Amino acid sequence: MPYVSGPQWLAEYVLAGHWILAVAGTHGKTTTASMLAWILEDAGLAPGFLIGGVPLNFGVSARLGSTPFFVIEADEYDTAFCDKRSKFVHYRPRTLILNNLEFDHADIFVDLAAIETQFHHLVRTLPQSGLIVANAGEDTLKRVIDRGCWTPITWFNSSETYRLEGQDRNGELILHGPEGELGHAHWALTGEHNRANACAALLAAQHAGVPLNRGLEALSRFENVKRRLEVRGTVNDITVYDDFAHHPTAIATTLAGLRHRVGTARILAVLEPRSNTMKLGVMKNRLPESLAIADLVFCYAHNLGWDAAEALAPLGANASTHEDFDQLLAAIIAAARPGDHVLVMSNGGFNGIHSKILAALPAA
Repeated sequence: MPYVSGPQWLAEYVLAGHWILAVAGTHGKTTTASMLAWILEDAGLAPGFLIGGVPLNFGVSARLGSTPFFVIEADEYDTAFCDKRSKFVHYRPRTLILNNLEFDHADIFVDLAAIETQFHHLVRTLPQSGLIVANAGEDTLKRVIDRGCWTPITWFNSSETYRLEGQDRNGELILHGPEGELGHAHWALTGEHNRANACAALLAAQHAGVPLNRGLEALSRFENVKRRLEVRGTVNDITVYDDFAHHPTAIATTLAGLRHRVGTARILAVLEPRSNTMKLGVMKNRLPESLAIADLVFCYAHNLGWDAAEALAPLGANASTHEDFDQLLAAIIAAARPGDHVLVMSNGGFNGIHSKILAALPAA
């Protein structure tokens, strides 16, 4: 009996005949795909979608939709044991967002060049009538495109291309294009990374027929995604957040976003290095820099194949590592004080630590 992988089945039985809008890249796929699906929804295009998170505007991570449009988060991880190509080569998008590209998934890719090859394969699956929306600030993506591309490209995120600028303090968004300012809006998100994500989503939605100004209006009603700086609760003026960040770049970006939001208030970063790449220790030397914005760092070092205390030593007394979960929880509770912001970062459930922190914090 032949094997059929999940991505192949999805392509043959769900995506066939649809206008596929795919979002690929090392970071920001879930948020960008959620933005794109919402812009299409807000414009009345009722897309289907399959996203690796739960967009708060929808409350679900997937639906079939009632029109030809289908938004999919396109992952570069391998398809299955019987098909070692990246999942996204099965999807055959008509519209493709390339957000960024750096080394990840050390358990299946030997180096960055191997990942770039998979992205090259993805690019070559698009038709001439399609569109690639690519980040002009990523040399890796430029290398991928230079290897061969027959699809039109719209670049974003540079002064010569399309870009979203704004101020975190008031939620302002200003869309610029090669010809000048194109529109403005206000929204609830913060950070340059989210403005770049939104710019890509606007351009992809425009390819599907949504005018840029209409897309900007939709962004003003975008509610973000669960586990993206999601507030889990506040006790005694101590706020606990949940975030999916697990790659050093994502950790640094998430901390920067929270710092913009809370100003000089203390940030307590709680990290579970749980992904396969993190467990291998490939990126351990990048952790001190990625966590530097935090005032205190607590690392859950259970079942790691490397010395977390040694890796975080450059942070000095501001960092502590704990192999026992209860000791980790106790250390966080002992350190937290009113006005603090506790940011929990993991790509898993982390033993329900968010609710346990909130339950253990003393009431005012």
